[in-house]
This record gives sequence, structure tokens and C-alpha cells, in this order.
Amino acid sequence: MYEGTLVRLRAYKKEDIDIVVKYINDEEVKKNTSPGIPYIYTREDEEKWYEANTALSDTYSFAIETLKDSVYLGGCGINEVDWKNSKVVIGIFIGNKEYWNKGYGTDTVRVLIKFIFEQMNINKIKLNVYSFNERAIKCYEKCGFKTEGVLREEIYRDGKYHDEIVMGLLKREYEEKTGL
Repeated sequence: MYEGTLVRLRAYKKEDIDIVVKYINDEEVKKNTSPGIPYIYTREDEEKWYEANTALSDTYSFAIETLKDSVYLGGCGINEVDWKNSKVVIGIFIGNKEYWNKGYGTDTVRVLIKFIFEQMNINKIKLNVYSFNERAIKCYEKCGFKTEGVLREEIYRDGKYHDEIVMGLLKREYEEKTGL
């Protein structure tokens, strides 16, 4: 488990499956996280993911819960690892809307960054975010991410095309910011 000031990142448990399915199927969560056609994610889908996730791999998935009372909020993780070039691609979702705009996402990203740079010895963290997800963009900027590029009209949502923003954070930038 890895802790911040508001959240704890921990392994997923079987007991999380039903709430994960509920959160992932939320219209707003799906809009901000899934590039495909917004189709229903089933309990069986999550069970398959859970079983595959427990095996050893080069991806790392964490459940996010509050430090104060262990409420499950969502998930985050390292979706791709490129060991040769020392870079990873991350993702995060907070499904419990009661905790939106209260610093839980920012704290989660900071804990994940610390894990990646201080435990994995990675040089660069990358992520992609849709241009309409302003809350996430602000969170990533607070955590030190910089825009590296824009994939123009990359995603089709709600009847129109939107840009996808590629953001990155280098280990030296993290070290400068944290004084390591």
C-alpha cells in the first residue's frame, strides 16, 4: 500500500468488483476514460480483468481508497511499461462523485508518481487526456505534467470531434519540484 495525504493505493479485492462496475458504467466516468463506443461493462468483464490483473505482468493496477475511512473511490495504474526507454503510461479514474473536486485525484496522481519514480526508477511518465476533461488537465498540471502534444480531433464524443492531449513528466522535473 502507498499513502498520500488523502488516499491509499492498494491491491484490488474481489469485494471491489460490484462497485467498480457501477463506477465504470457511469456516463460521465465512461465519457472521460474510454475512447471507444460507450458500451456497458459487465460484472463478467470486471471478473476477467480482476483474474488477469492478479497475475504477474508489466502493468500495475491500484484501487484508490480514502485514508480516513477506507472508502473505495476508483482506480489508477501503470498501463504500459517500456523498460528499455524507461517510460510508462498511466491512467486514473475517480468513480465516486462525492469526492470530485476535493483533491483526491491530485493526491492519487502524486502517490502514483512517487511510486513510479522512487520505486520503479523510471525516467518519464506519460498520459493522454481528452480536451473536454478540464478537471483532469488541471490535476495533471498541478502534479507537474506538461503538454507534449495534441492529437487533433482524435476522439468522437456527443456528436463532435475532440482533441486528445498528450502530457508528460520527467524524473528530473519531479526531483526539482520535490527537492530530491
